[in-house]
Amino acid sequence: MTTQTALNRRTFLASAAAVSGGFSLGFGVPFGGAAAQTADVPEVNAWVVVKADDTVVIRIARSEMGQGTLTGLAQLVAEELECDWSKVTTEYPTPGQNLARGRVWKNYSTGGSRGIRESHDYVRQGGAAAREMLVQAAAKEWNVPAAECSAANSVITHKGSGKTTTYGKVAAAAAKIEPPKEVKLKDPKDWKIAGKGLKRLDTKDKLTGAQIYGIDLKLPGMLVATIRDTPVNGGKLKSFDAAKVEKMPGVKKVVQVENAVAVVANTFWQARTAINALPAEWDAGAGGKVSSDDITAMLAEGLTAENAFIGNRAGDAKSAIAGAVKKVEATYSYPYQHHVTMEPMNCTALWTADKCEIWGPTQNGEAALAAAAEASGHPVAKCDVHKTLLGGGFGRRGRSDYVRQAVLIAKQMPGTPIKLVWSREEDMTHCAYHPVTQCKLTAGLDASGKVVGMHMRISGQSILASLNPQGLQNGMDPVTFQGLNPGGAEGQFGYEIPNLLIDHAMRNPHVLAGFWRGVNLNHNAIYVECFIDEMAKAAGQDPLEFRLKMGKERHMAVLKAVAEKAGYGKAPAGHFHGLAQIMGFGSYVAACAEVSVSDQGQLKIHKIVAGTNCGHAVNPAQIERQIAGSFVYGLTAALYGEVTVKDGAIEQTNFDTYNMMRIDEMPKVECVIMPTNDFWGGVGEPTIAVAAPAVLNAIFAATGKRVRSLPVMNHDLRKA
Repeated sequence: MTTQTALNRRTFLASAAAVSGGFSLGFGVPFGGAAAQTADVPEVNAWVVVKADDTVVIRIARSEMGQGTLTGLAQLVAEELECDWSKVTTEYPTPGQNLARGRVWKNYSTGGSRGIRESHDYVRQGGAAAREMLVQAAAKEWNVPAAECSAANSVITHKGSGKTTTYGKVAAAAAKIEPPKEVKLKDPKDWKIAGKGLKRLDTKDKLTGAQIYGIDLKLPGMLVATIRDTPVNGGKLKSFDAAKVEKMPGVKKVVQVENAVAVVANTFWQARTAINALPAEWDAGAGGKVSSDDITAMLAEGLTAENAFIGNRAGDAKSAIAGAVKKVEATYSYPYQHHVTMEPMNCTALWTADKCEIWGPTQNGEAALAAAAEASGHPVAKCDVHKTLLGGGFGRRGRSDYVRQAVLIAKQMPGTPIKLVWSREEDMTHCAYHPVTQCKLTAGLDASGKVVGMHMRISGQSILASLNPQGLQNGMDPVTFQGLNPGGAEGQFGYEIPNLLIDHAMRNPHVLAGFWRGVNLNHNAIYVECFIDEMAKAAGQDPLEFRLKMGKERHMAVLKAVAEKAGYGKAPAGHFHGLAQIMGFGSYVAACAEVSVSDQGQLKIHKIVAGTNCGHAVNPAQIERQIAGSFVYGLTAALYGEVTVKDGAIEQTNFDTYNMMRIDEMPKVECVIMPTNDFWGGVGEPTIAVAAPAVLNAIFAATGKRVRSLPVMNHDLRKA
C-alpha cells in the first residue's frame, strides 16, 4: 500500500516557509511496501524501477543545474543496487507524488551543497533494499534460500546451482515483496560505481540538444508572457494603460500581477515588444531615495556600533588587543552581486477550476509546489510541479517568486498554458543579491608575532531577514557566520586564537539579499584570509608558516597539500603566490593562486591549485569540474561583480553593464582531492570562497597593494 497523506494547503505552506532550507513535515520514509505502479512498469521501490530490458530508472528528487548531483546520487543508488551502470537512466518524481506517498523521497531542496551530503544515507538504503527484493524474488523462483544468491551488474546468481537471471526478469515479482526493514550498506572501500570518476548521465542530451530546459518547453495551445515589476523593491504599481498595447501584433491580454504588470502574447518577442511600449507609473516608496552611497554609510556606522550579535567568542579579545605589543587593523567591503544564470527566470503554468500544474526549473520543488498552491487557491493535492533541468541556479532558483507570478497570470486565462519568461533586464533588476557587507578587523600581536587577540566586526545584510525572517534565532542570522563558527559542519573557524570575538551588526537596506553560490562564506573567507596575510606581514613572517603555527589540523592539512603541489614560494620569475583556506558546507578547502601584474597594472591569473577534503568523494572527476566551475563563478565575481543602486533601483541591466570573465582570463586549475572517508561534505560551493582571497593575497605579493574592496576592476594595480 502506498502511504496517502492528508495535508491541507495552509499546513503545507506553513511547513514550506523556509525558502532555501529543508522541510520539517515530520513524515516517515517508507521504502516501498507493496509497490505502486509507474505507467506499465512496476517499481521495485520508490527509488528504483527496472524495465524488462534491464534498463534501470533511478529516481532523483534533488535538482540538477550543472553541478552533477543527478549523476552522483544515481551512483550511490546504483552502487548498493549492484546494477549495470551502462543501463542506468534517471527521472524526477514530482513533489506532489512525494507528499502523496508520505515524503518517501524526503527533501527536494537543492542548495547549500547538500544534495549528496544530506541524502546519501537514505538513497543508498533505497538501492540496497531494491537489491535485496530482487534477490529474494529470484530465490523464491528457484526455491532456494536468498542467502545463497548474490547480485552483480544486474545479474543474480545462485551459488549452489550456478543458475542466473537478470533484474528485468524478476522485477515484477520483486515489486510484490515486502521490503526489508533493515539493510546493510557497503563500506566505501568496496565501492565499484560510487567513488569513481564516471561520465555524467546528462552530458549526451546536452550535447545533442535533446535536453529540455524550462525555457524550451512547449505545450499545445501555449501562450507566452513576460512581466515588468516595480523598479524599486517595496514600491507599488500605480497605474498602467493596457489600451495602448492590446491591439499590438500577437497580444492576447494585459494583466496586473500584484505590483507588476504582464503581457500575454503568441510569442516572447511580441510580449516583450508590447510590455516595453506599455505606459506604467510606479510609486517607489521610501526605497526610491536610497543610493549605493547611502547603503555604504549605513554599513560603516555598524562597524563601530555598540550592539552586535556574537557568533564566536573566546577569552577577552578587546583587552588582549589593547595590551598587545603591536596592533593590526583593516576594513574590508563586499558589494551586492547578481546570480546571472544563463537561463532567465521562467515557469509554465496551467490553471483550471480544479487543478494547477507547473513546469519549470526550480532548486526546491516543494517550495515551488507551495507557491503554486498559494497562488492558485487550490489545495496542495490539486497542484503539482514538473521539474526541468536548470539553466543555472546558484541559489536564485531556491526562491519561487517567478512560479507565483506564472500561476497568477495563468489563473486569469483558465485552461491555457502560460509560459512566463523574464527578460534579461527584469532578471538582472529583480534578484535577491549576494548580501552587501563591510568588515572591520583588529588584532594584537605579541613580541614574537603571535596573535594574542582578534576582533572581527561584520556590518551588513542578513539573508534570513530578507527571505526567511522566521529562521532568525533571537534576532540573529546564524548564516552570517559561515566559516567563522567555533565548531560545526557549516563552517568552523580555522585558527586557534586565545582571545577571539566575531560579531555582526545587522543592517538591512531595502534591496533583497539572497542565497548566492557560496553565500556568506565568500566574503568571510576574504575578510579572514586577507587579514591573516596582513598580520603575517606585520609579524614579519611568511604567510604559510604564519598560518601553520595557529591553524587547526584538518584545515592545515589541505592548505599544506595545496602549497606543496603549487610549489609555493618557488613561483616563476615575475609570478607571485597567494594562499587562502576555509571550512564550509561540511568541507575543508584551500587554494594557492599564481598571478602576475604588468607595469601597466594588468592582472593575469596564471594558475590556481585547489584542495578539498570533502570526506567522501562520490565522483572525483565531477569534483574536479566543480572546483574549476566554482572558480569561473568566484573569479568573475572578484574581478567584475558589482551591483549598484541609484534612486532605489538596480543600475546594471544586462551583460553590457555586468561583465563576465572571458575564457582567455581563466587560469589553469589543478586539484588535490584528499577524502578521509569519515564524514560527508559538500562540493559545489566551498571552493568558490578561496578563489578571491588567494588571488587578492597574490596581488599584494606582486604589487605591494592591498585590495580591500571588490571588484578588482575598480582598483589601480600598478605597483606601489
